[in-house]
Amino acid sequence: GEAGRFGIHPALLDAALHSTMLNAVAALTAATDSASGGEDGLELRLPFAWNGLELHAAGASALRVRVARPERDALSLEAVDEAGGLVVTLDSLVGRVVSAEQLETASGTARVDSLFRVEWTELPPVREARRSPSWVAVATAEEVATLADDVESGAAAAPALAVMDAVGGDEEAAALSLASRVLDVVQCWLAGTGLEESRLLVVTRGAVPAGDGAVTDPAGAAVWGLVRAAQAENPDRIVLLDTDTDTQTAMEHALGTVLASGEPQLAARGTRFSVPRLARVTGQSPHAPAAFGPDGTVLISGAGSLGALAARHLVTRYGVRRLLLASRRGADAEGVPELVAELTGQGATVSVVACDLSDRDQVKALLAAVPDGREHRLTGIVHTAGVTDDGVIGALTPERLERVFAPKAEAVRHLDDLTRELGLDLDAFVVYSSVSGVFMGAGSGSYAAANAFLDGLMAHRRAAGLPALSLAWGLWEQSTGMAARTDDLTKSRMSRRGGLTAMSPTEGMELFDAAVGSGQTLLVPARLDLRGVRAGAAAGGGVPHLLRGLVRAGRHLAHAAGGGDEDRRPAERLAALPAAEQAQLLLDLVRSEAAAVLGHGTTYHIDADQGLFEIGFDSLTAIELRNRLRALTERKLAPSLVFDHPTPGALAAHLHALLCGARAAAPAATSAETR
Repeated sequence: GEAGRFGIHPALLDAALHSTMLNAVAALTAATDSASGGEDGLELRLPFAWNGLELHAAGASALRVRVARPERDALSLEAVDEAGGLVVTLDSLVGRVVSAEQLETASGTARVDSLFRVEWTELPPVREARRSPSWVAVATAEEVATLADDVESGAAAAPALAVMDAVGGDEEAAALSLASRVLDVVQCWLAGTGLEESRLLVVTRGAVPAGDGAVTDPAGAAVWGLVRAAQAENPDRIVLLDTDTDTQTAMEHALGTVLASGEPQLAARGTRFSVPRLARVTGQSPHAPAAFGPDGTVLISGAGSLGALAARHLVTRYGVRRLLLASRRGADAEGVPELVAELTGQGATVSVVACDLSDRDQVKALLAAVPDGREHRLTGIVHTAGVTDDGVIGALTPERLERVFAPKAEAVRHLDDLTRELGLDLDAFVVYSSVSGVFMGAGSGSYAAANAFLDGLMAHRRAAGLPALSLAWGLWEQSTGMAARTDDLTKSRMSRRGGLTAMSPTEGMELFDAAVGSGQTLLVPARLDLRGVRAGAAAGGGVPHLLRGLVRAGRHLAHAAGGGDEDRRPAERLAALPAAEQAQLLLDLVRSEAAAVLGHGTTYHIDADQGLFEIGFDSLTAIELRNRLRALTERKLAPSLVFDHPTPGALAAHLHALLCGARAAAPAATSAETR
């Protein structure tokens, strides 16, 4: 039915080439081997070089194909439609012999290319300022507000750094409590005036696995996720530092390096500093022992699409015979009865339980109900449950943090504690985390914090000699469940800024297999378009620090060449223009940047007097536009910039006044003229 939409339907051409290439090569090779007395069996040849491929007619829905062999290693093809009319001809398709080893290597390429780990790379010595930078300690939002007022009024000088000690405790609610306290301080820091040239340094202790790979403070790991999201939304305002000593000692030795390095995230171990970088996972053993098997029961938490996908994969790939599916709604969750019927038909025994895993008593009852016999004992856990509550840092509240922490972080805390308490000998403990906790967390600070806690908790488990793996998944191609709620604008931003593209369920499960056999504690299974990241860097967008082990952070040529007028900074270009042309230049700049934020290739849809929030902007994209304009103009721009000036014309007029120091002219073009 779709044939008429194509010159030749790709599936039809693919089927013709596959059947003819494989069958003809196999037959011809077999005849050759037979005639020559060969005993090595059939060769496998794959297409290598195309010659004289021509389409003669469009819209065919079926083909009759004739294959000939013009030479030893090539085939020719002629295809006609059902009426005998010529459709496609191919003079020569040359094949190359492919060995089994080459096929095996090729089949693993996608997995290796899309599986990453976070390496802590030692930072080369940096030249520190001779004069020790000034710093003040802050512990609460009230202290930040007082500092901002004093600086604004001239009663105090702006410090180079304001330092917040963010170390968690041992109590169960430590992660949520600490994250809420840090959120309060960060919000006040970003909202205030007078401190734009200062940095907030958030200091943790044992929150990241730098050095020996251990994490002693998973609550501090949650802080890293939260602050990483704040950094993504507000570049150059906050720095993270993890130490192995007390904060006062760290400040005596680290301040100069922190400021001079330009890095947003550092770990200090003794006198050495390291920074996080993504690196590809290599050297995976295809013969690693299976983490899952037919003996015992595997608990899967969460009834969403990813939980169902994991359940199917464990049964079909690993031969798991007993599954325990736990979620808040249990058997009443959408799709669960159909999933149970499907898996039961494949020979698995599936139990479904309604359980709130954020309730410790319910988790204890769930685990205690699993028989302890060899065939039934709990051998593995795969935690996929979670909820999102997206919002920029300024819009988050402790209540919104708690809503996300409950099913994601607290649930895993209970599973960890109780499996230890009950003495359960697990073969696997796999948690589904998110790339937002590692980088690209803009607009999802609460989710980033909860998932970074999982990453830290798994490192804490591994240091105790227990099985633990956190998978910080990238984008999924899903039509249902939590993974499907990422809107197109968010996906576009994640692709442009961080190179993230969506992976299929099949790709995801291949990465799952590679990850569980890797022996790692934290892995990032994600499809990264590094070419796109390079292109963005070349256009002046920069490379996220975490990706600088994969993509070199080059210098923006527009600021380096200085050759033509278009290479000069906006302020330099404005100085040589009359007021009307200044206004037009700034309007063009605003429209261009707004189009880029929305993922448009042109400024056609960006009218001078149309509300930006009417054409698709939200809180996060408003912040992104502010950041882009701040980088271009090299001026302080308030976080509320787009809210205060919500049309391109108003925004351009504000920039005109800011850059030119005089009352700006009216916007240079009306909506009709712009269109």
